[in-house]
Amino acid sequence: MSIAERKERQRAERYELILAAARELAEAEGWDAVTTRRLADLINYSQPVLYSHFTGKADIMAAVATRGFEDLATRLTKEAASVAGAPDVLRNVCAAYLDFARSRPVVYEAMFVLPTKIKFASEETPPALRGAFAAFVNALGPDRQDLVFLAEVLWSALHGLVVLEQSERIPAFGAEDRLKILVQKFSSVQ
Repeated sequence: MSIAERKERQRAERYELILAAARELAEAEGWDAVTTRRLADLINYSQPVLYSHFTGKADIMAAVATRGFEDLATRLTKEAASVAGAPDVLRNVCAAYLDFARSRPVVYEAMFVLPTKIKFASEETPPALRGAFAAFVNALGPDRQDLVFLAEVLWSALHGLVVLEQSERIPAFGAEDRLKILVQKFSSVQ
């Protein structure tokens, strides 16, 4: 391995270390606790080393969010493929989205709640985010009018359920019933 290859590998490892430390700190204390100073202390590197990878906290959160979009797209696509053509594809994709949000609340917050410079619904939208959205579009089926708008409304409804549940404004105990109602409503829209 050449010196340049070794340095690039070390740089990639530091990048991953920073992201992991940011997620862990956010999970333990919330995103407000994540600062470049705290991260530098946690990973035993100086702040300038962090700044050689990221411009600041917002850039770190955007990187965590982008990874989250990759994971979500993979999860939704896999779920859709596992039941392709089956009547419950929409239900399973929606359930996978809700499960992702519940199992990774800090990542979900970086993806959809906190401000980032990630562009949605534009030419600059990251491919993984496009992939997650495409899973909703495909789950709704091909013979629908205003498919993109319908997928946006579905996504909005799911996001609302996530935020209301995570903030304890609606109880967790009715989650399956809410999902059933949502899927029924979207399945009947033509």
